[in-house]
Amino acid sequence: MNTPSLRLRILVLLAGIAILLFSGWAGADPPSRIARLAYIAGAVSLSPAGDNDWFEASVNRPLTTGDRLWVDAGARAELQTGGALVRMKAGTGASILNLDDRTTQLQLTQGTLNVRVRRLAPGEIFEVDTPNLAFTLRKPGAYRIEVDADNDATTIFVRQGQGEVYGEDAAYVIDPRQPYRFTGTGLREYEYVDVPRPDDFDRWASSRDRRYDDSRSVRYVSEDVVGYQELDEYGDWRDDPTYGSVWYPTRVAVGWVPYRDGHWAWIDPWGWTWVDDAPWGFAVSHYGRWAYLGGTWAWVPGPVRSRAYYAPALVVFVGGGNFQLTISSGPVGGVAWFPLAPREVYRPVYQVSRNYFENINRSNTVINTTVINNYYNNTNVTTVVHANRTVEGAVVAVPTTAFVQSQPVSRSAVRVSREVVGSAPLALAAPIAPTEKSIRGAASQGGKPPPRAFERGVVARTAPPPAPIGFAAQQQQLNARQGKPLDEAERMELKRAATVPAPAVKVVAPKQEAPPTVQPPQAGFGAKAGDARGQSEQRGRGEERGQPAAPQQEPSGRAAQPPLAPQQATPAAPEAQPRDIRGRPERRGDDGQRGRVDERGNDEQRGRTAAPRPVEPEPAAPRVTPAVPPNPATRTRPVEPAVPATPTEPAAQVPEPRRKSEQREEREPRRERPQREPAIAPSPARGAPQPEVAPQRATPQTPDVQSREPRDEEPKPAQGRGRNKNKDSEEQQEDNRR
Repeated sequence: MNTPSLRLRILVLLAGIAILLFSGWAGADPPSRIARLAYIAGAVSLSPAGDNDWFEASVNRPLTTGDRLWVDAGARAELQTGGALVRMKAGTGASILNLDDRTTQLQLTQGTLNVRVRRLAPGEIFEVDTPNLAFTLRKPGAYRIEVDADNDATTIFVRQGQGEVYGEDAAYVIDPRQPYRFTGTGLREYEYVDVPRPDDFDRWASSRDRRYDDSRSVRYVSEDVVGYQELDEYGDWRDDPTYGSVWYPTRVAVGWVPYRDGHWAWIDPWGWTWVDDAPWGFAVSHYGRWAYLGGTWAWVPGPVRSRAYYAPALVVFVGGGNFQLTISSGPVGGVAWFPLAPREVYRPVYQVSRNYFENINRSNTVINTTVINNYYNNTNVTTVVHANRTVEGAVVAVPTTAFVQSQPVSRSAVRVSREVVGSAPLALAAPIAPTEKSIRGAASQGGKPPPRAFERGVVARTAPPPAPIGFAAQQQQLNARQGKPLDEAERMELKRAATVPAPAVKVVAPKQEAPPTVQPPQAGFGAKAGDARGQSEQRGRGEERGQPAAPQQEPSGRAAQPPLAPQQATPAAPEAQPRDIRGRPERRGDDGQRGRVDERGNDEQRGRTAAPRPVEPEPAAPRVTPAVPPNPATRTRPVEPAVPATPTEPAAQVPEPRRKSEQREEREPRRERPQREPAIAPSPARGAPQPEVAPQRATPQTPDVQSREPRDEEPKPAQGRGRNKNKDSEEQQEDNRR
């Protein structure tokens, strides 16, 4: 092997190793997005990821993968992500299967969701999985998803936008034209439903939408900032010569400071997380920076056009394990913190990559890249000068017990002097290991949902990540890390050792790579809401692919053909008696009756004027009509495709009754004129095999008694007569053969 080839292979190998290492490192980053519990009315319970206990939920609680919510009777709740609003009706059980930088995947096992998608980035997935189907929201819009646990059914209402439903056997597109109610898991059984009138739940959701649509704050912050809509009602935007547009809270008490009205909670994978009590407190606690301007606190958002990265709390902790506070009972261990100022670097205590470290700082403040690099390589934060550390009252301190038990900070806050704050060391994280109370906080026991609310499995289009492990499995390792969360490698080891109950999710593999492009087969003539389609006893040969029932008949007798889903076979039509091109059943086997009625009406039905014909005293009714089923006793044979007939020698004239000769002589001039036109090369419509054509209803004609020939004689062509173009192909073959 030559030297250049060997070097090339070594370089390729090293590059592959570097890519694997970088991908593993980047994969350890926590999500940059979070969900916010934005609204609560009534009894709403929360079960954190990996936990089976339920406690009362609180506003501004950050939610992530594995968290579950139960909205009890008479209650409502709202979730917010960067680009969507999810409202939950009373009696709804939902959980977050996945929430990362490109996927929002919800599990709805019971109840009703009202989803408003404001925007979807390219490649972003928003999916709602139910026990019957997986619903992927393809476009921004308004959607309502209902799960009826008693009847095992899921109803999809698309008020605006477009979505895709995936089942075990099919996939369809759903748009505002028609709501559907699906049962089973294969999309084979469904029914059409009426578009419901807005109820109280819809009207409440619409009122919330209007508040967000009319928000002024969107002009000053990134759209990825969760909770910015609340800033309109509780503060004012002003221009600052140093920082540009800043927000001032107007409904705060005298002496208010950031990160004081709320509590701390332990939320994986970020660790200690601030949960603010104010309705507007989410955005200003997890994005941007706080500045003390002219004796008042002002919030400075990050760049408007950058993607915002969520942070658990943009603060710096004061003191270490030996930090002491003095209270009425004596010295106790304490924890203190203050907010970061603009252009100051935030250093996460959880494991992140270099790219994540840069993005979380660039998206939350305007900062120089050189400064970010210097902070990333410098782990000694005690030498950093922070602007807000010296502001009067900016440092908030509480006893260690109040901090670890997630008690309200404003009730337990202890004032510390500047001297104590100035002499205490700084820390990246509070050096306190969490306990079980750190997960739920001071919230009381919440209402438990019915057992079946979360026991039912769901159908998913996107495979969710493995279920997260609970706090109990991590507690021993967390005690040794002193306030720092576990990294991804340590969690993976615990997942292998512990039995983590995963949600019952059945991922359906699509039968086509491209997204579906057709809707569920539409109803035929006369179908209305509530009509079932695709039932198992009606599917026929399309059963395995979710094909709908046999086409219904319109008043004209033509079958209403629904659009077919991709990769679906057309259902076989029921066998029918052969018919001629006018729709009359072809009668064979009765020579006395064949041909007598068939020659009647050819000219009249084609728009030509027929010569008057004598009428007998008792006219006979037509033999058959398209609505009359064929006589079982009549012998039938399959219809053969018509073969183009070539002109042949005229058949020999056979003596026949005078009455019949006179009849043919009367018709001869009328038939010879079209026959003299080019008849050698028949048109494709007449000469080629014809597809089945729906019968056309012609105006009933007065029965022609002259066509009633003697039963023991067969009509024969006249001497020298050419091929009759007006006859049907089957009749022409009979005449030629005779």
